[in-house]
Amino acid sequence: MDQTVTQAAVAAPGANLSLLNLFLQADVVVKLVMIVLLVASIWVWTIIIDKTVSLRRVNREANRFEDEFWSGGSLDTLYDREGSDPVHPMAAVFGAAMSEWKRTARIAGAEIGKTSVRERVDRAMNVTIMREMDRLERFMIFLASVGATAPFIGLFGTVWGIMHSFSAIAAMHNTDLAVVAPGIAEALFATAIGLVAAIPAVLAYNKLSNDLARFASRLEGFGSEFSAILSRQTEEHK
Repeated sequence: MDQTVTQAAVAAPGANLSLLNLFLQADVVVKLVMIVLLVASIWVWTIIIDKTVSLRRVNREANRFEDEFWSGGSLDTLYDREGSDPVHPMAAVFGAAMSEWKRTARIAGAEIGKTSVRERVDRAMNVTIMREMDRLERFMIFLASVGATAPFIGLFGTVWGIMHSFSAIAAMHNTDLAVVAPGIAEALFATAIGLVAAIPAVLAYNKLSNDLARFASRLEGFGSEFSAILSRQTEEHK
């Protein structure tokens, strides 16, 4: 350990403070911290891009579906085309409601009231909404976790790097800035990477959570309207 510290200290005065060299010259523990944070940052951006694209797609598909739904066409035709094998959340909610409504209507000789039918349809839609939102919200907890912990992981790397730098100073018996600077720079680089991972994670989590909540409200609003339509049709058939 002393030999490693001495070698690092000797090399320090002529050290290149580029980002690559800061990583290569860092202590093993600091390198591991940097690697973990870099991997987390890459995963964060992957999730951000995936969620952004997914939300745009489901909103676009929902717009198209609602245009068809409110166009006045046959619900049975729309169900055969969209609801029987749904490929987006709103069609899945519609399909679940229609399936439950058709299933209830086929119960021979059953005395099922308007309230009972609506409860069954609402339950089917609520379960579908929860399932679809769970799928859309997948990995959101990772964004929150990185946003909360990455600065502290980077700070751990910084503290460890500064301790390593002080050990080099003690071994060299030299407090010259040329000896101290590379070790301090390596240590602070870990904190910088932690912030690079954490800041986008926090911002994206807040933005995406808000967008997901709006889309969930949109599904719930559609479900309430469609439930009322099916209830009226049930009452008309009695």
